[in-house]
Amino acid sequence: MFALKPDYELCKARIDAFWERELIDRPVVQFGLAKSPAERIPLPLSTHATPAERWLDTEYQTALAVASLGNRHFLGDTMPVAYPNLGPEVFSAFYGCPLHFGDYGTSWSSPILHDWADADSLGLDWAHPYLYKLLEMTDSLLAAGEDQFIVGMPDWHPGGDCIAAFRDPMNLAFDMHDNPAAVQALLPRVTADYFQLYDLFYAKLRAAGQPISTWLPLVSDDKYYVPSNDFSIMISTPMFEELFVPGLIEECRFLERTIYHLDGPGALRHLETILAIPELDGLQFVPGAGNEGYARWVEVYRRAQAADKAIQVFCTFGEIEQVAETLDPHGLFLQVSDVPSVAAAQAMLARLERWAAEGV
Repeated sequence: MFALKPDYELCKARIDAFWERELIDRPVVQFGLAKSPAERIPLPLSTHATPAERWLDTEYQTALAVASLGNRHFLGDTMPVAYPNLGPEVFSAFYGCPLHFGDYGTSWSSPILHDWADADSLGLDWAHPYLYKLLEMTDSLLAAGEDQFIVGMPDWHPGGDCIAAFRDPMNLAFDMHDNPAAVQALLPRVTADYFQLYDLFYAKLRAAGQPISTWLPLVSDDKYYVPSNDFSIMISTPMFEELFVPGLIEECRFLERTIYHLDGPGALRHLETILAIPELDGLQFVPGAGNEGYARWVEVYRRAQAADKAIQVFCTFGEIEQVAETLDPHGLFLQVSDVPSVAAAQAMLARLERWAAEGV
């Protein structure tokens, strides 16, 4: 189906089993592995005058995606996914938040809602240039990647993260105490817009014969995405449950495959609340820079498995044995770093198959 992933159907079957907390032959395993220097092709050169020009150059970004994917191995269940990307706050930009593009793969927005009295005037601009740009990039990637690679959804951050962009996170933290009713009134409007936007891109990708994927490169033929609320690290669990969990539940009901992005140790105060959402399929806990180490977080992974949630686990190549000693292979997605070679990768996959067979 995809030339860069000739074993796609088998890998997709493993991912389908992951969603159901079942097993085919081993857990889902993804890892980065570059081709040898002799096999790589040059990346396109940027001659853009500003970072914004580079971000918004559809032809350049498509060529960069094609070359970058072509320079990698896609072993295990690693998926060749390219997605149109203007940064994590592009959803808020559709409402008017200015986007600022950086040199090093990130963008950020400026707040626009300085007075809650103006909240009723906020609306998603369905003719926004950035929305047209993402649709244009999607079409370009679909054309370039036909029968070669998967084209995914952009990085959407609706809900609390969108409103945090409108207000600035610190201001929204004060709003949780001073004006929660205004936040609660705005959230359903943002959520409804998000569902309509998701359907727009979902229809385009499915019409082109694509599975649904995104920055977290799992795949599904159904509506798949990664609910999140990075702002939640700034508030208590009762506030999170009252104001934001109902919207997350609605999001999980709208989608058919979901894995929640829990960002950083500070957000672990909400772990039990997240795991208690019946409609949620899985959890991605990202410890963040400086907090690495599988052993530090094994209890988080165990709690997720005990709650019958699928779980993405970050570990190094050298920590695979620890994983096999401490977790259930069912409903497990390993994101492995530091895989040194093709031969080492193949040995790792064989080891994980033996582990899964022992646990059946």
